[in-house]
Amino acid sequence: MPPIVNAQQIAKTFGANPLFQDISFTISEGDRIGLIGPNGSGKSTLLRILAGEVAADSGEVSFRKRTRHACVEQDSRFQAGVTVRSVIEAALDRCGVSGTERGARFAETLGRAGFEDLDAQAAELSGGWQKRLAIVEALVQHPDILLLDEPTNHLDLPGIMWLEDLLEQAVFASVIVSHDRYFLENVTTDMVELNRIYPNGSLRVHGNYSAFLEKKEEFLHAQSRRQEALENLVHGEIEWLRRGAKARTRKSKARISKASELMGELTDLNARTRSTTAQIDFSATDRKTKRLIELRDVTCTMGDPELSARSLFDGLNFILTAGMRVGLVGPNGSGKTTLLRLLQGDLAPTGGEIRRADWLRIVYFDQTRTLDPDVTLRRALAPDGDSVVYRDRVIHVAGWAARFLFTGEQLSQPVGRLSGGERARVLIAQLMLQPADILLLDEPTNDLDIPTLEILEEGLIDFPGSLVLVTHDRYMLDRVSSIVLGLNGKGDAGTFADYAQWEQWQEQRTKLEVATAASSQMPLDSRSAAPTKKKLSYLEAREYAAIEQRVEEAEQLVRAKRAELEDPANAMDAPRLVSVQVALDAAQEALDALYARWAELEKKSG
Repeated sequence: MPPIVNAQQIAKTFGANPLFQDISFTISEGDRIGLIGPNGSGKSTLLRILAGEVAADSGEVSFRKRTRHACVEQDSRFQAGVTVRSVIEAALDRCGVSGTERGARFAETLGRAGFEDLDAQAAELSGGWQKRLAIVEALVQHPDILLLDEPTNHLDLPGIMWLEDLLEQAVFASVIVSHDRYFLENVTTDMVELNRIYPNGSLRVHGNYSAFLEKKEEFLHAQSRRQEALENLVHGEIEWLRRGAKARTRKSKARISKASELMGELTDLNARTRSTTAQIDFSATDRKTKRLIELRDVTCTMGDPELSARSLFDGLNFILTAGMRVGLVGPNGSGKTTLLRLLQGDLAPTGGEIRRADWLRIVYFDQTRTLDPDVTLRRALAPDGDSVVYRDRVIHVAGWAARFLFTGEQLSQPVGRLSGGERARVLIAQLMLQPADILLLDEPTNDLDIPTLEILEEGLIDFPGSLVLVTHDRYMLDRVSSIVLGLNGKGDAGTFADYAQWEQWQEQRTKLEVATAASSQMPLDSRSAAPTKKKLSYLEAREYAAIEQRVEEAEQLVRAKRAELEDPANAMDAPRLVSVQVALDAAQEALDALYARWAELEKKSG
């Protein structure tokens, strides 16, 4: 079967700057392609070319007939006045879906998406729920290809895991621009990096992110050996030329020409392999105090206590000590940002006490990332003049800008014209100028490319002060955090050795809730026991006699709940869809448990 999309030797240039040249890219059935590359390498532009929204300057892009595609942009925002329901209905209208299929798609797509109020204003949803809605909007169109530009930005960790499961089970192909390394590791079947270090501008590897890193290392090692060999050859040719080559002979002319080719190849190789990285190194104070912040029985609720206030966390006890690196995790709405603001002192707790060391210096990185779009890059980096003071050293603004990969020509450019990743680097530069006892970082990884993420990680690991980090990047959490503080949004909190331990805690609590819900739905069977073999105890014999009937009833319950979920009459009732999906999951869990128990008793009776 021919590929769904076949792009050959395409190029794209904006102004005088070529994004990429001679890029070839194919998408076939079942592909889940991770697309990575440095900021400014053209990932989003390539995605739009593959979607047919932007024309390439040269090359050829062909699409298989009747190919349907859907694209989720990096910045998922909705107009005022539209509801969750109207967004999905408009998407169904665009692809001409009507009748019973319309209701079925509604139920199929929203059943696990978690939207409880279909009449909620889309523009008023949190960034994570707007991203989730944009993904659902694309899914109801049943695309052949789903194109995703940084889909994990603003999603919380449960949302990322929801998206991972969705893509792994999908029948459509997908191309995913992402810097989330664990997400790429778990989801992709192929990896593509856009980068000028490669002769054709890109490297494609079949496999996940780990496989890609291995192949990239092999490529760079081979390229390094080629570069070394070229340097030796060019050095020899230069020595020969210096001795005075006789250019009149045909052999000498050929050798001079060959030397010129070698020099050109070496120049090109040097240009491609020359790379720069941002220099990120945070400043700490000389504080010797051991206990920095202490939380004693801290409670925080949202909403009116006289009406229906919701407890974010209740009775939280935690001590932030010098040098501690805390990863703060939990679903959207669980209170992560609220807790950061409590630590900073912007909010007061509903109950309990927060004690801070005297003269504590706290620096806060806000995920909203507010920068004046009209201020120049020069003023954003050096507000008080043409230089900054960093660790008691005076650095000219041009040198300070170069540390964050900005050129001198960009200094007069308004901040509003910078990319998302470039604006993030400006904010990190501002952060680094403030000596701190504690860094509070709220989603610092959005819009950063993987090389910059790695440098940021090293900077945070080397920071001698304390930090509290909120991020959806599980790889960064594992590298940076020495302890994880987990919130579940239902009042509970706990400390864990790492993210995986917190995840296990979450799974255990979910299973307990499912088991409790299932047990309340399962009928008690009081039938008399049938004769059993002596290997079973009296109680096990009674259970074995009744288990077949219980399995049959459990199967009927699963079928009933599945039919209810697929009923078009429920398609527009979001709360009903969510509750039915929960009930179906609980019934299926109970049925699986019964099957396992049946097999256990069957084996014992034999």
